[in-house]
Amino acid sequence: MSAVDLVTGRHGLTAAEVARRQELEGLNALPVRRATPAWRRFAGEMVHFFALLFWVAGALAFVAGMPQLGIAVFVVVVLNGLFAFVQEQRAEHAAERLRNLLPRKVTVVRDAAVVQVPADQLVTDDVVLLAEGDRVSADLRLDRAHALAVDTSALTGESVPEHPGTGDGVYAGCFIVEGEAQAIVVAIGERTRLAGIAKLTQAQRPALTPLRRELDRISRIIAAVAIVVGVVFFSLALLVGTPASDGFLFAVGVTVAVVPCGLLPTVTLSLAMGAQRMAERHALVRHLEAVETLGSTTLICTDKTGTLTQNEMSVVEVWMPGGAATISGDGYEPTGEVTCTPTDGLASLRELARAARRCSSGRAAHRDGEWVAQGDPMEAALDVLARRAGIDEDAGTRPERARFPFDARRRRMSVVVDDRVLVKGAPDAIFSRCMPQPRATDALHRLAGRGLRVIAVAARQLTGPLPTTADEAEAELTLLGLVALEDPPRRGAAAALAACRRAGIQVVMITGDHPETARAIAREVGLGGLGTPVYTGHELPSAPAELGELLDRDAAVVARVTPEDKLRIARALQARGHVVAMTGDGVNDAPALREAAIGVAMGKSGTDVAREASDLVLLDDDFGTIVAAVEQGRATFANIRRFLTYHLTDNVAELAPFVAWALSGGTFPLAIGVLQVLALDIGTDVLPALALGAEPPAPHVLERPPARGHLLDRKLFARAFGVLGPVEAAIGLAVFVVSFLAAGWRPGESFPTGPVLAASSGAAFTEIVFGQVANAFACRSTIRPVWRIPLSTNRLLLSAVVAEISMLAAFLYIPPLAHLLDQSGPTGTGALVALSAIPAVVAADALQKHFSRRPRGRMSYSLPGKATKLPDPAT
Repeated sequence: MSAVDLVTGRHGLTAAEVARRQELEGLNALPVRRATPAWRRFAGEMVHFFALLFWVAGALAFVAGMPQLGIAVFVVVVLNGLFAFVQEQRAEHAAERLRNLLPRKVTVVRDAAVVQVPADQLVTDDVVLLAEGDRVSADLRLDRAHALAVDTSALTGESVPEHPGTGDGVYAGCFIVEGEAQAIVVAIGERTRLAGIAKLTQAQRPALTPLRRELDRISRIIAAVAIVVGVVFFSLALLVGTPASDGFLFAVGVTVAVVPCGLLPTVTLSLAMGAQRMAERHALVRHLEAVETLGSTTLICTDKTGTLTQNEMSVVEVWMPGGAATISGDGYEPTGEVTCTPTDGLASLRELARAARRCSSGRAAHRDGEWVAQGDPMEAALDVLARRAGIDEDAGTRPERARFPFDARRRRMSVVVDDRVLVKGAPDAIFSRCMPQPRATDALHRLAGRGLRVIAVAARQLTGPLPTTADEAEAELTLLGLVALEDPPRRGAAAALAACRRAGIQVVMITGDHPETARAIAREVGLGGLGTPVYTGHELPSAPAELGELLDRDAAVVARVTPEDKLRIARALQARGHVVAMTGDGVNDAPALREAAIGVAMGKSGTDVAREASDLVLLDDDFGTIVAAVEQGRATFANIRRFLTYHLTDNVAELAPFVAWALSGGTFPLAIGVLQVLALDIGTDVLPALALGAEPPAPHVLERPPARGHLLDRKLFARAFGVLGPVEAAIGLAVFVVSFLAAGWRPGESFPTGPVLAASSGAAFTEIVFGQVANAFACRSTIRPVWRIPLSTNRLLLSAVVAEISMLAAFLYIPPLAHLLDQSGPTGTGALVALSAIPAVVAADALQKHFSRRPRGRMSYSLPGKATKLPDPAT
């Protein structure tokens, strides 16, 4: 006979039986996911596609006989990987954190005695005793229950505690908020529902971010261009009579020069700066690439409870047969304002509030400087109602003579105090027990139509013996009134949702709550109107394509979802091309948070599991912070395009001397060498590029849809390779020739070497730096010329330019550095021509923007039912 076939008696299992079952079943512990070693995570930063491109470039530099270049490139890759590793050191422990949801000690009955044992020692058919405040340690079936209320929000997302009865199940990871029970263990360890969620979380590999896909694409483009350039130059070298070995080494050097070595650290540091700015706005980034991913978000799947709402119940209105009262106040703060109509209705309100509180065990408590719910939030709200009505805590009152707890069949509960029966519950369940029938239907419909949760409170005088059953007690009642409660939306939630719509981002509400509650909250925060459809989890299509089509709309609402539903929704929407941001705070949200392109967890109210499974944590639990993070994410995307333009423009100017050499058949000397290219890429260029990465968000960045194109698109390519790059390249070659002419060289003569060549090369080097100074300011906008961009909005760029010019001076005039780079300070003529690169680049940039700029107000995008004109983007 198996362990499952054995039936436990009232005295619990024996020690011998427990030992036998533990040998068969193992410990009551969640499966432990083996943590990824730190060395492997660090290695991952070294071998992604973008990093591999630079490893190959460094290796080729050694092959070409340029060990200094190879070492420098390797150092860049290692330092960049180390920085990224440190930034993301917090490993993802979502599955391991789930283990912390199991208590250390559990009260059980064994060998006819009540004892406490470690939670991991539980076995199936153990008899477990539960009390208020306990965390459920395994999946259980209730054997007996008294006034039991269970907080299942971490597993189900349901904001209101459940009231399971005898025969019902309660699950590992939930809390007992009221009452007591005896239960039988039906599943432990990896067979619990909690473990099932852990497996879902563990099975989800982080989605490839849009930025990673784009960087891989750029890496492939750069690698292809570099290989083509290398092959072309090797062929040209052979054609001009260069020995094959020398031509190969030269081609390798050119290939390395084409790779923008400063791009990799610039991307990483720019993301880090974006993460820092998000942290200042209460959004903690756990993975650097999430900074840009947020800016690419096209659809947000948001939870309701604790995300759009405050997750705190409050009484806002009371209806009584003879009048009504409105209640106002702040959260669970006992002080508030009560307005009765008629004014003498306060006595009736107090009678109702006293009865409601005696039917409740939840209370408002003052902790850590604020008032919070202790126990059931709804019952805490009833306690606050009584206090605001002027009723002190029921200290010294006579104890209950009998209690009949809430169950799903009756949908009401009652207590007997002195000679009165006090009852609270669902209005229809109370109305049916009242004599005569109350005329409260209109009031009920009015309150429920506002999306409020309504409960009824009734009472009767006890004239006979003490009732022994609930049906005996809850008969011939007199309705005291209806209490309407709300879980208020978060301040700013409606404005944040409106901002998402202006930004072209669709929003779908996903909640475990009742459909009508979800509908009401959606209407209140402006997510949907009266006609907004509300789907439930069991109504969702099973086919991913149909599911995606159903929810691929703005203001969709889905209620009564399971963790598996949220996971399917994320997959279906992403399969339709959406970049999905999924918010959540409970254990149930973890799998979907990992599946989504970006998981957003609540920092204050969220579970550790949700936070560890997420990419972004909202430290203030404010949905509006998501909008601020999206704004910064979009700014980061624009900034990456800025410094990508900056780097690629430089590459054109660096490659031009090699092209001139090749076209001349090797008779025209190289204006700059490979080591000078390296000095430009990771010496003078890095700080201005980083400053471009710190450019603040443009004024209208949230007034248009998210960017859906590539980082390196035709527009950027044309700007860098067709306008700015050629201008820098032409002036660089010109200053090189002018320097020779100023030294007495004339066309047809052999080019001089020695000091003249070093000074001419220094002049070409200087021109590229000056051109990049102008380019840095030009790249701040794609539509405005340099003189129309305020310098005050990016003071870091001014400091970076000063540092860039200082480094230029060091490369030219510090002998060891100048000797290493085979250059020297330019002559006066060379310096003057090099300086002309600044106005030339500025003028070319202004002309390009003038002819390519779109007319104002022409961009638009469509939302359901309307088209919105957009101002010009200020990027």
